[in-house]
Amino acid sequence: MARDQRIEPEVEQLWQDFHDRVNVSSEQLRTWLMTQGSGEEAFSPDPDLDLPEPGRQILAVKRKRKVDLTPEDIDVMRVTVDGIEGLLDTRPDAGPSDEGWRRALLDLGHDPLLER
Repeated sequence: MARDQRIEPEVEQLWQDFHDRVNVSSEQLRTWLMTQGSGEEAFSPDPDLDLPEPGRQILAVKRKRKVDLTPEDIDVMRVTVDGIEGLLDTRPDAGPSDEGWRRALLDLGHDPLLER
């Protein structure tokens, strides 16, 4: 049974912008975040519990259908898109070779090496 729910045009556009800018797969993002979040202490039994923010929230949104978005998910998408665009607007001369800049983008699910 299909849900008959109307999506606001602004949310439709944000959904598209989010998925355009978050250009890594959920698996790639989760692997990156696990690498970033790993340390001396072991991970908990919950596979997403120890993932760093905002990556864990981005992964949660990527798992959802548009009709299932909450207001919090919409906020996550907005912050993510703004964060990625802000970093892309301040691209360093070294571009993706600038490790700190690339890591900041990867934390948000965007790999500048995959840009079209």
